[in-house]
Amino acid sequence: MSYFLAGCIFAAAAASEIGGSYAFWAWIKLEKSVFFVIPGIISLVIFAMLLTRIESAFAGRTFAAYGGVYILSLIHI
Repeated sequence: MSYFLAGCIFAAAAASEIGGSYAFWAWIKLEKSVFFVIPGIISLVIFAMLLTRIESAFAGRTFAAYGGVYILSLIHI
């Protein structure tokens, strides 16, 4: 797998994760219809499927960096 292909898969996974998370957030916080969650579920399933396409050689450091960014964003530094 090339670096370009891995980058594209990670970018698509990130977009699908954000879309799925936003759908649930909008349903709960913005009081959108429960049908707003259906595309969110589909988006999160796509997210999970995309992550299974990444070879382990590309995944380790990327997931560590992603986790670090995610934790820092939750702490609001």
